Amino acid sequence: MFRTIKYRVRLAGALAGVLCATGAAQAREVVPFAEGIGAGTIVVRTTERRLYLVNGDGTAIRYPVAVGKPGKQWSGATQIDGKYYQPDWSPPAEVKRDNPRLPNLIRGGSPSNPMGVAAMTLRGGEYAIHGTNRPNSIGTFASYGCIRMYNQDIADLFGRVTVGTDVYVMR
Repeated sequence: MFRTIKYRVRLAGALAGVLCATGAAQAREVVPFAEGIGAGTIVVRTTERRLYLVNGDGTAIRYPVAVGKPGKQWSGATQIDGKYYQPDWSPPAEVKRDNPRLPNLIRGGSPSNPMGVAAMTLRGGEYAIHGTNRPNSIGTFASYGCIRMYNQDIADLFGRVTVGTDVYVMR
C-alpha cells in the first residue's frame, strides 16, 4: 500500500512539473495581430484578459493577464512612465480602506509584495502593469485596476519596452 501511495505521489509530482513547464511555455505566444497599431505598442483587452505587444509585422506577443474586478476596470490611452525591478508597494487608499490590516509599505522582493518581480507604472493614475505573488489570479478579474502578469511574462515584457511606450486598454 505504501509503495502505491509513493508511486502516486511521484507521478502527481512529475505531472505537476510537466504541466508547470508546459504552462510557462504557453504563457506567451506570437499570434496574428493586424489592427493597424504601431510596433512596440501595448494593447490590453480586458474582456479577453490578454495583453498584446505589437510586433509591427502583422503579429503580436500575447500574454495572459489579470485585470480589474467588476467596477474597478478602466479603458483608455496612456504611456509607461516608469520601470521598476523588485518595486516596493504602498497600497493605494482604496485598497487600504478595503484591507485595513495591510502594512503601509511592503518591500520589493518580499513574498507578500503583490507587484511581483517588476512593475511598469502608467501615466495618469495609480495603475501599473506588474508581476504577481498570486499566479493563480492570472486570467481572472482580480485587481483594483492594475494589469497583472506572470512574473516570467512581466520580466519578458520589461525587457522589450521602454518608458514612453504607448498603452491602450480596451474592453
